[in-house]
Amino acid sequence: MSLKNQNKTEFRRDINGLRAWAVICVVLYHFGVPGFNGGFVGVDVFFVISGFLMTGIIIKGLESKNGFSISSFYIARARRIIPALIALCAALVFIGWSLLPAGEYSTLSINTITALTFTSNIKFWRETGYFFEDSKYN
Repeated sequence: MSLKNQNKTEFRRDINGLRAWAVICVVLYHFGVPGFNGGFVGVDVFFVISGFLMTGIIIKGLESKNGFSISSFYIARARRIIPALIALCAALVFIGWSLLPAGEYSTLSINTITALTFTSNIKFWRETGYFFEDSKYN
């Protein structure tokens, strides 16, 4: 199955509305708006939506005459996610270089490298224990 066919799905306004709701909840939670102290649930909503959409792609692939290719599936995900990740990291490095003191910029640089190599969770895990009070901020 080609990558173009595997990525072709119909636009779902209902799911897009849920995504918007989830983003708004998370943003308002981070800004400390009263009544949104459980806004982190928006992240859970994103995980559920992603699982639903990915499962749909896999099922369509399995039902197609060409079959499902796990490598094509992951290549398609990488082609979608990595350009945005690179753009975000580049913007953060530039803004950080302009605004942060040297020590904080060094931390930003290390965090950027771990984000680009998909190892940031390992870095954060090694910095603090899972059950320590500080870990609630990661």
